[in-house]
Amino acid sequence: MDVGAATLATPPIGSVEWLQWLWGFGVVRTAVAALVVAAGVVLSKFLVRLLGRPVARRFQRQSVAQTVLGLLRVSTVMAATLIAASMIGLGIGDIVLSVTVFSAVLGVVLAPIVGSVITGLFVLADNPYEIGDMIELEDGRRGFVDDITIRYTKILTLDNTFLVVPNAQMRERDVTNFSAEDERTRLSIPLLVTYEGDVDAARSLMERAARNCEDVIEGGPDIRIGSARYPAKPTCMIADYADSGIRLVLRFWVRTPYKIPRIESSVREHIRENLDDVDVEIAYPHQHLLFDETSGQARVAVEDGSQPSPTPDRGDAPGSQPAEGVADANRSGSTPE
Repeated sequence: MDVGAATLATPPIGSVEWLQWLWGFGVVRTAVAALVVAAGVVLSKFLVRLLGRPVARRFQRQSVAQTVLGLLRVSTVMAATLIAASMIGLGIGDIVLSVTVFSAVLGVVLAPIVGSVITGLFVLADNPYEIGDMIELEDGRRGFVDDITIRYTKILTLDNTFLVVPNAQMRERDVTNFSAEDERTRLSIPLLVTYEGDVDAARSLMERAARNCEDVIEGGPDIRIGSARYPAKPTCMIADYADSGIRLVLRFWVRTPYKIPRIESSVREHIRENLDDVDVEIAYPHQHLLFDETSGQARVAVEDGSQPSPTPDRGDAPGSQPAEGVADANRSGSTPE
């Protein structure tokens, strides 16, 4: 019989010798390593709960505080994993070599994720938006920032759906932040009126319609943007002399950006309701056709709509007379209506 096998099979009498004998079994070492990893997970949650408030007070930005606590949790679990690996016979050098080879093999596959992680660090450093801010993407979708990690940004849209966008894409997009510093937002509503209408009355009507809407700032001190100051009250200006009418633009400020579509709709409703009280009409595209001595001949017919219109005879001679009920436009420059 093998003496070593007999010694391993027979437990020693002393407690220290007994533990050393028990540690010789691979199953025991694996079980203890698993317990160390589990203890590391529990310890990481305890540290996050213990240091959550101090870290939140230290970092005013919630996204940075959550990132720091996440790194603390990951570091604690990784430390426990390294200790457990050493218990089952894996040295740090072996682990580093294995990780290096594994990273080299999966480098191409993980390149987008690594890019998102690096971009996430820039997003956290540049602070273009923060958790709780209302933002708008370049495709028109709006929502509130729900979470910012080093890999992605989670947005709760106004349709009550979650939108998860990798940070690499968020950095390349044009993002409008409505809650960056001052929640007051200026909106613009255009209106095209006819040249024959009362433009001054139209401007007063639009300004009054905005003042009568809820959540619209009626007046007060000027609002400062950078080094410029803008009036807080609604203001209507002439934007352009278009082909079909005069284009007016109403500019007004709202207190919060969270109900912009509803506020714009309310202002438009007030404008439409008050149009009948003034000499103002909404313009629409139309054209006048003018004929002169170089325009040739035009045929204008007035017929009963119940009868089908006759098909013009393309074989008529150039000098033939028009049919009954058809008038020729003379060469004096008259305009058919």
